[in-house]
Amino acid sequence: MIPDILKKIVDARVERLKIEKKQRDVFDIINSCCNSNPPSFLNAIRKKGLSVIAELKRASPTTGLIRHQFEPIQTALQYEQAADAISVLTEQDYFLGSPAYLEKAAKAVSLPILRKDFIIDEYQVFEAKALGASCVLLIASILDREKLAAFIQISHGIGLDTLVEIHDENELEDAVVSGVRLIGINNRNLHTFSVDISTTARLSRLVPDDILVVSESGIRTEKDIQLLKNARIDGILVGECLMRSSCPAEKILELKRTYER
Repeated sequence: MIPDILKKIVDARVERLKIEKKQRDVFDIINSCCNSNPPSFLNAIRKKGLSVIAELKRASPTTGLIRHQFEPIQTALQYEQAADAISVLTEQDYFLGSPAYLEKAAKAVSLPILRKDFIIDEYQVFEAKALGASCVLLIASILDREKLAAFIQISHGIGLDTLVEIHDENELEDAVVSGVRLIGINNRNLHTFSVDISTTARLSRLVPDDILVVSESGIRTEKDIQLLKNARIDGILVGECLMRSSCPAEKILELKRTYER
C-alpha cells in the first residue's frame, strides 16, 4: 500500500504527466535521446572512497521552501568542486522542481546527473536522457516488480543508469530480482516521514556484494557519517544541508573527510 503522502504526490504526478505528454510528443523525445551522451553515473559511485551525490532541491513536503533564491546553475557549479555526481529534483508540485533545472545543470557541469522524480511512465525515462541525465531514480514503493524490471531494462537500453530506491526487505528483494546494479536505501519512513540513519545499516547488510549501495535522506552531520561508516555503502545522497550551506563544496569535503578518518 502506498503511504498517503506518497499517494498524493504520485496522483499529482499522473495528472501533470498528462499535460506534459500533450506539450511534447514521446517520439520527439526519443529522437532527442540520440544527441545525449552523458557520463557514467555508476562509475562515479563505483570509484574508491565515499562518493557524494549533491542534490539540487528547492523545497520538500516536510520542510517547505528550502531556498528562496534558487539558482540551479550556480549551485551545480559549486557542487562540481567537490561532489562526484549531482541529483536534480524535477517534480514540480511538491518539490518545486523542474525538468529545466536538470537541463541547465547538465549543460553547465561535467558531472553525471540523476533525475530525481516519481517515475511512473517510460516517457519520463526517455525525457531524462533527452534532458542530459545519466541516471534515473526508480522508487520501489510506487512500482510493482514487473514495471520496475521494465523501466530498468528500458533505461539500460538507452544508456541510462538506474538508482532503485528501497525502504524495506521486500522492496530490496524486488530490486534484486529486477536486475538492479545500484540501490538507494532511503532512511526516511514514508509512512511517518521520520528519519532513521540505522535503516541503511540494517538493509545494506542484505544487499548482494555486486550491487552498489547509496544511503539517502537525513545525512547532515559528522555523527551521521560516523553511523554510516560501519554500514556497507559506496555513496551518500545529500540535499537539504547542502542547499542551506553558504559553502556547499566545503561541506561535501567535510563529510568525505569524516568518513575517511
